Amino acid sequence: MENGNTEAKKDDVTIRIGGLKGPTSIGLVKLMEDDEAGTAKNDYDFTVAGSADELTPKLVQGELDIAAVPSNLASVLYNNTEGAVQLLAINTLGVVYIAAKGVEITSVEQLRGQTIYATGKGSTPEYALRYVLQENDIDPDSDVTIEWKSEPTEVVAILSESGSGVAMLPQPYVTVAQTQVEGLNIALDLTEEWDKVSDGSMLITGTLVVRKEFAQEHPEALREFLEEYEASTEYANSNVADAAQLVEKFDLFKAAVAEKAIPYCNITFIAGEDMKEPMEGYLNVVYGQAEAAVGGKLPGDDFYYVQ
Repeated sequence: MENGNTEAKKDDVTIRIGGLKGPTSIGLVKLMEDDEAGTAKNDYDFTVAGSADELTPKLVQGELDIAAVPSNLASVLYNNTEGAVQLLAINTLGVVYIAAKGVEITSVEQLRGQTIYATGKGSTPEYALRYVLQENDIDPDSDVTIEWKSEPTEVVAILSESGSGVAMLPQPYVTVAQTQVEGLNIALDLTEEWDKVSDGSMLITGTLVVRKEFAQEHPEALREFLEEYEASTEYANSNVADAAQLVEKFDLFKAAVAEKAIPYCNITFIAGEDMKEPMEGYLNVVYGQAEAAVGGKLPGDDFYYVQ
């Protein structure tokens, strides 16, 4: 499109966005589809990676402009770059669930004395579980036994081989596990349990961050991105079957799993002033669990990108 055309994009920058395979990128898929079709307001270049370790160096080095990262990592990046990375939006609330087979769990209290097979040590799932247990007067180090596994497949294998068990798993692995383990039920939603005991904070799994330099240089393109991204998240929640097809198309995970999992993935869009209170509350909880998990200190007000 020539620059002289009145329909030319106001800002001809290509926004380079990194996402992760999994729930935190579900909100992006409609925008990815629109970009491919040439109907998006901006030009986008998407990179989908298997882990945040692949994305964060590219963001810090200026090879990406925006990235979807775990919520506590947003604070770590801000601290490690001395404020060169800012929080752009909250995009995923809790995706972690307690699942049970052969044992009735209807309350957090019923976890007392149980062995919980879990993934996510040293990240949001661990901090969420420990917080919810502690706020229900359960000592996570003595009143329960948490057996940490490196992969969800290990947890699924244990549940498959035993007559009963309790596990903590994120989506979409809960949905996958239910297809492989007969009698496995979702017992507790850690997002709901967090809300019951928290004071204004939210269980936040995923966020979008932006390079501060990019945000300062391209405010109009960023404003349009946020509008398109909000619409994309709404599409994912309102058109689950269609969004699931896009989830598979863009290699996040299989459509059949996505269609069942999306309603449990808490895909959201919270930006601007609205994200400050819930994010500050969440980071305070994590900071109380492990200071290093937020980068050693809580971020300042300039952490939050507000236009």
